[in-house]
Amino acid sequence: MSRKSASAGALARSYRAERTLTSIAGLVALLAGAAALLAGYGVLGEFRARRPVLDPIAVDWLAARPVPGKIAAIVLGLLMLIFGLWWLARSLRTEGRPDLELDRSPGQLLTVTAGAVAEAVRADAESVQGISRARVRSVGDAAAPALRLSLWLRAGTDVRQVWDELDTGVLARAREALGVESLPTAVRIELDAAARQRVK
Repeated sequence: MSRKSASAGALARSYRAERTLTSIAGLVALLAGAAALLAGYGVLGEFRARRPVLDPIAVDWLAARPVPGKIAAIVLGLLMLIFGLWWLARSLRTEGRPDLELDRSPGQLLTVTAGAVAEAVRADAESVQGISRARVRSVGDAAAPALRLSLWLRAGTDVRQVWDELDTGVLARAREALGVESLPTAVRIELDAAARQRVK
């Protein structure tokens, strides 16, 4: 079982691109705000503090050429709208559940669906002593599959023993069946509450 499963996408879907874009946008906004504050308080000079927000030279240039300015503003607005819609769709898309192609020989294509993989690992995990139920999701992509396991243990179960059986048994069999050397796996363990005794 990989101890670095987070980097392979087992723990959660990757939000690296979203975080990078948000960080860059936040940094640009912070720098612009700091520059505006410094200019407004006269730190950059009294002349800059009294100047209007829009440079008069730029205003005069746009007033002399209204059509190109409007066209540029419309094109820029449309590009920002398209980029925003694309980014929204990208952020809201569902997480991939890859089907695995075990055999790509001509005429002998063998594909195992993500649901079948998850169901097989779930049944195998629930056969481990101490696990009352399990939930498994196949995530990642066909080139680099990963698993996400949620396990519920019975009260009094030895967690170390369950972990060893998962690593050397369930996940080893899954790697062998799928024909992969590495199968990053995130495991979430919850302990079931002790059964309540009914008072008669």
